[in-house]
Amino acid sequence: MRYVQRAEYGVRPATSVDESDPLFVQAIARAMRVLSAFHDTGKPLTLNEIAAGSGMDKSAAQRVVHTLRQLGYVQRDADDRGYVPGIRILDHTRDYLRLNPLVSRASPVLLELRRNVRERVDLSLRDGLRLVYAARLQSKRETFFATLVGQSVPIYCTSGGRAVMAHMSDAEVDDVIARSDRRKITPRTITDPDAIRAKVREARQNGYALALEEVLQGEIAIATAILSPGGTPLGAIHIAGSLSEWDAETFCRRFAPLATEAAGALNRF
Repeated sequence: MRYVQRAEYGVRPATSVDESDPLFVQAIARAMRVLSAFHDTGKPLTLNEIAAGSGMDKSAAQRVVHTLRQLGYVQRDADDRGYVPGIRILDHTRDYLRLNPLVSRASPVLLELRRNVRERVDLSLRDGLRLVYAARLQSKRETFFATLVGQSVPIYCTSGGRAVMAHMSDAEVDDVIARSDRRKITPRTITDPDAIRAKVREARQNGYALALEEVLQGEIAIATAILSPGGTPLGAIHIAGSLSEWDAETFCRRFAPLATEAAGALNRF
């Protein structure tokens, strides 16, 4: 399977933040904008690139970068070509994962599911117009980017996203479609609004969602939604395999009941 690297999806733009709020701390916002400048890059960033990516002038970016370096959240890369995130960011990733009750509850369920399916199993959480992977249990064939916790995918064209949208009202689904940047990630990515709505209806009927090569070429994926006690979709459990080994009918027949059972175990909490 060939991974198509894309920028992060559905991140709330800075323009939607009320910076006039008297409790809003501009200095913290600037620091987070500097760290966010690394989201879309595949290489170390120079100070000029960080300034451009964070929307600050070079002098302000330099002060923020210097502070973050002192604290261990930014560092020079090994070849001294620019700046990269520092190791202390991983402390906060660990904190989020261990203190998130859904991730904690899901861990034994995902491990059991992975033992049963022997394919990749993921847990994703909804963040606006995207799903963010919070747990990834790998199969025998993966690329680096397909293994990363924190990787995100858009809702509109993924099995997890459609599983989530299946538990929304039609008006909410239309809103997601309207606000999504519906670009083709692979040649098979579905971007037409009516076709997306049809896939959501299919997911409602089946109880799970299916996607074929819409984010990863050669991949087949099914997903079921994880719900809050009130029925709000929080994220999804995914099972992903290779189309070189599975056809869609066999894959769904084999794994859809297991994915549904795993999601049901979490939804009972």
